[in-house]
Amino acid sequence: MGTTSRTYETTFIVNASLDDAQVEAVIARVQETVTKNGGTIKAVNKWGRKRLAYAINKRTNGFYVNVEFEAPGTVLAHLERAYQLDEMVLRNLTIILDKKAIAARAAALAAAPPVEEKPAAPPATGREPLFTEEPKNA
Repeated sequence: MGTTSRTYETTFIVNASLDDAQVEAVIARVQETVTKNGGTIKAVNKWGRKRLAYAINKRTNGFYVNVEFEAPGTVLAHLERAYQLDEMVLRNLTIILDKKAIAARAAALAAAPPVEEKPAAPPATGREPLFTEEPKNA
């Protein structure tokens, strides 16, 4: 019986009252669970602290994390068990990414214009300038 690798995406919410080092430790544990069981991490997107739509375990804020990985189906049972045992993870959702969705995302990234860096703003003096350019003499 051959195990084929599929592309998955898991999104989970970590307790936002933890400090950054503790949140990173939870993310590292999830990544370790995937890699230890034969998967490879493709992307980790930290969406940051956000207000929850409704309270979960009397918490109103959460740190959202999205991890895209490629792995055999056997990894999912290990990952779900890790989520259940980790009391810092409030909610989680793992889905299989459709091949068409992956191709559409790659096409959208290729078609997107490059991001230009804005010039640095002048140092703040504590008040707004009266004019944005020099007045012209008529």
